[in-house]
Amino acid sequence: MNFLDKVFEPLIWRSRFVVLFAVVFSLGVSLLMFYMATVDAIYMIGHALHYYSPELNGAARMELRAVTVTHVVEIVDGYLLASVMLIFALGLYELFISEIDIAKESANGNEKISSNVLMITSLDDLKTRLAKVILMILIVRFFEQASGMEFHGALDLLMFAGGVALLGLALFLAHAAEKK
Repeated sequence: MNFLDKVFEPLIWRSRFVVLFAVVFSLGVSLLMFYMATVDAIYMIGHALHYYSPELNGAARMELRAVTVTHVVEIVDGYLLASVMLIFALGLYELFISEIDIAKESANGNEKISSNVLMITSLDDLKTRLAKVILMILIVRFFEQASGMEFHGALDLLMFAGGVALLGLALFLAHAAEKK
């Protein structure tokens, strides 16, 4: 038993640092997604500036509007995905490596740097926070698909309404679970 206490247990305890790979690469993916969504936003703004052009007729203006709305949804989706990766990286770090001291210091003082979203105390807490952001990504994706949907009959409209009702139910359940 002495061998286990002196050699093996410290080795097992230090093996938690392998999580740093996941933290570093998740943070890198998060930064990359923030960069990509920002570049998309800049290009979208450049294209949207043509909306005012008197050369556009009504149909072309409506098409530009539809494309712009789709791009906005894609940008929101990109930022949400970047946020998921950031929350995942910070959560893994706090769970397996160490608490983030600067977040604790700012929480103890009057200065508020971080929100409760970044305070992870357990794997269940991390999963819950990630699930909420992923739910938002799914809602944005639904909106993206719905914005280009053409209704050809009552069944299409009924399916769309069912999808909206299911999203509402998912949000209600997520909010109800948060209160517990």
